[in-house]
Amino acid sequence: MSDPNIGRLLAKRYQLQELIGTGAMGRVYRAKDILLGGVPVAVKFLALSIQNEKMRLQDRFEREAKTCALLGQKSIHIVRVMDYGVDENKTPFYVMEYLQGQNLSSIVRKQQLPLTRFLSMVRQICLGLQYAHHGIPVDGTICPIIHRDIKPSNMLVIQDPSFGELVKILDFGIAKLIQSDGDHTKFYLGTLAYSSPEQMEGKELDNRADIYSLGVMMFEMLTGKMPLIAPTHSFGAWYKIHHYQKPRSFAEVSPGLEIPQEVENLVMSCLAKAAGDRPQNIGEILKVLVSVEQHDQKHKFRQDSLELAHATTLNLELEQKTKAALHISLSNNEIARASSWPQNKPIADIVFPQPILTNGEVLAALWVMLPYLEIQKRLVCTRYNQFLFISLPHPMLLWITVIYNRKHGAKWLPYYLDLKTSLGQEITRLLQHTGYYQLLFFARETPNRCAHVLLSSIAPAQRQRLQEWIANSNTLVSSTDPQISKNLLKNEYEKIKPKILARLESIDTDSPYDLSGS
Repeated sequence: MSDPNIGRLLAKRYQLQELIGTGAMGRVYRAKDILLGGVPVAVKFLALSIQNEKMRLQDRFEREAKTCALLGQKSIHIVRVMDYGVDENKTPFYVMEYLQGQNLSSIVRKQQLPLTRFLSMVRQICLGLQYAHHGIPVDGTICPIIHRDIKPSNMLVIQDPSFGELVKILDFGIAKLIQSDGDHTKFYLGTLAYSSPEQMEGKELDNRADIYSLGVMMFEMLTGKMPLIAPTHSFGAWYKIHHYQKPRSFAEVSPGLEIPQEVENLVMSCLAKAAGDRPQNIGEILKVLVSVEQHDQKHKFRQDSLELAHATTLNLELEQKTKAALHISLSNNEIARASSWPQNKPIADIVFPQPILTNGEVLAALWVMLPYLEIQKRLVCTRYNQFLFISLPHPMLLWITVIYNRKHGAKWLPYYLDLKTSLGQEITRLLQHTGYYQLLFFARETPNRCAHVLLSSIAPAQRQRLQEWIANSNTLVSSTDPQISKNLLKNEYEKIKPKILARLESIDTDSPYDLSGS
């Protein structure tokens, strides 16, 4: 029997194309947003049984949908809600960003996750939960949000060209705002195998209910098996299991598994029957995860030191070949003499891109103004560059440049390029086409002349990505304020800064090396 929703135009805007998911909470369709030129979106209809369960649901639904839309803008690890409404049949629906990926459940069924991948995934999930648990302002009040249904099938794993493997939490639409008036729904919401004892009892829930469910999921991610098993899949059977059965141990379920004791202790503490015996907030879990992750990364850095040194040599050779192949005839001094600080720019510590003309060729350049002493400190330095890109909600590129030496440390020179502007497109094309750019330094004390020029080359893999990102941006239609994408990129930038710094510190940087993120 064909689905009557296929082809339907919802809210005079969203054309439903394909049923892509069903569950206890509703049905999800892939659709296209006609108003935005056919941009793909996901539309979720809430199940009628939930709709009819409580009076005034429409008001509550609209409040929760607005909250979830704000939440998705705050964390890159939460699927964004872009629109919501109630159709002609009085069925509430959400419109979410459409993402192609695998749910974590299908990944866990195929393999036990290596420790490094497990730590990265759980850390991302925790960052999303932390934002929700901390709460967001709604009508002047900070409202914490609990998910109530943390499980692998509600985690979407996508391969992002900038961030690598990215995990996003689905279905915050069923979360209930923790209200001071105690006006809570009295029916059970959740998944039996992952629900906390207090959730089974229908009690008022806080963030520790999500932490229990997270513990069940972490155990499953590491072993491929469940810590608790009920004899029958009934509410009564699971009620007894969650209240009275001790979770199985890692040794019992997976005898050959080797994981740090801190991780094992963390998972078992999350599975405590009493909420007071669990970690009291996501921050406590993140501390353990980050500590184990840092130890794991330090071990890998030691192993990879020879490889990094080799990569540095290759980049030096690449820079030399690039210079020769492109016949760069102007010396740094000649470029400096030909460049003057633009009159429309303030005399201040700023960074901005502006093309330069050298020997009849237009090249990308990053113009930098700093105090004279800051420039002098890094006349001999390692140059590092890396690019991060986000396509939704607005195509935005973060161009990261670092100049570094061992004595004076790192100077970070980030710039955000809006790929829906002509300048953003032009600069990105120049970077991709030439494979290098000039760094022009001006001293605040003597702003009328260029004080120093450096060259920074771009790795071939990054040039390829730049080309793909330009093409993607031309097909995308922005659906929101570009500042939202900039904020999301800024969050990722802060996360990767320690990794970049560790890479720079792991090599001999008292020479004019040129590194590029791959």
